[in-house]
Amino acid sequence: MRLSPSSIALICTAMFIPESAAAAATPAGALDLLAYVGTYTTGESKGIYLFRVQDGPAGPALVPMGLAAATASPSFLAVDARRRLLFAVNETSNHEGRTSGAVSAFSIEAGTGQLTLLNQKATNGTDPCHLMLDPSGQNLLIANYSSGSVAVFRVGADGRLGEMSSFVQHEGRSVHPRRQTGPHAHAITFDPSGRFVFVCDLGLDRVMAYRFDAATGKLTAADPAFAPLAPGAGPRHMVFRSDGKFAYVVNELNSTVTAFAVEPGTARLREVQTVPTLPAGFAGNSTCAEIQLHPSGGFLYASNRGHDSLAIFAIDAATGTLRVVDHHLTGGKTPRHFDFNPAGTHLFAANQNTDTIQVNAVDAVTGRLTAAVGLTSVPAPVCIAFLHPAPAGR
Repeated sequence: MRLSPSSIALICTAMFIPESAAAAATPAGALDLLAYVGTYTTGESKGIYLFRVQDGPAGPALVPMGLAAATASPSFLAVDARRRLLFAVNETSNHEGRTSGAVSAFSIEAGTGQLTLLNQKATNGTDPCHLMLDPSGQNLLIANYSSGSVAVFRVGADGRLGEMSSFVQHEGRSVHPRRQTGPHAHAITFDPSGRFVFVCDLGLDRVMAYRFDAATGKLTAADPAFAPLAPGAGPRHMVFRSDGKFAYVVNELNSTVTAFAVEPGTARLREVQTVPTLPAGFAGNSTCAEIQLHPSGGFLYASNRGHDSLAIFAIDAATGTLRVVDHHLTGGKTPRHFDFNPAGTHLFAANQNTDTIQVNAVDAVTGRLTAAVGLTSVPAPVCIAFLHPAPAGR
């Protein structure tokens, strides 16, 4: 399975250190870039790990700062840098004896980056795999994968999760005999205006569209209510170009990316192109996971789990269409989430099934990647959130 743009930057990378190592033992400087690593806790991992990102001659190095929070399968993270808050889904199907996953809210200690649990809520759905803050920071939206639903929680000024303000249950199925027997909400994406919410539902082969009221935290069906994908595509994650003119969906099951033109001021998506993420001639089993735009807006990246690579595309600025540039091997198996450091100079890719992270230098002209530093290790890495901490006492 499985933030306001001005306050959040996400990325995947990590290095495993023993649970006994204390995060506070190595204080962070006021200007250090921190990385929080979300993991699956079905094996060695205990929860969310903290690292300081330190520049070196070969590229960014990850300095371990210990276990930031012990929590069950925090597979996706969202950071509110302004209020020093971190939110994590708990991707489980049993929470306190009921059939549900959970979502956790943490405060971030200034100066050290340590996490303190504020509160935790049941999501009213199983295996929540993705979450996102709305641009106002007043609402947290969660995708429940296994039960195919979307939940919205109000967020207090102190970061605590309040009441559930909206809940939507998807219905239906598609053609895959095992993966699409019911709905599977997989990702929450806001358009750049913050007025519309799009939910990739892998089980329905649809990108569901909603109007969103930040003042009340309510979701209502948009018109049209969804954009269809090819039968068996399995839409998973979605990104918008910053100007809002184009959006891109990575399709897990058929290993493709679909480019959509966006009708201004609406939730209407018009498909303009679908391209494969795998190189010609590849005959093995592979599924897609993550999709990200480079901060420049000129390149798009998608991860292949099986081929174990990142597909790299150049974007035509006028038409939004894609041209394949390269397929870059990630040095491990099952690359999941990946993202760029805030400067956009390096891409971090998390290899879930070999417990490693690859840091890659980005060619600003071609978009191609070069492995910049050696692989670092972390148990079942899934997601990382970056944070510039403020000095203690501010």
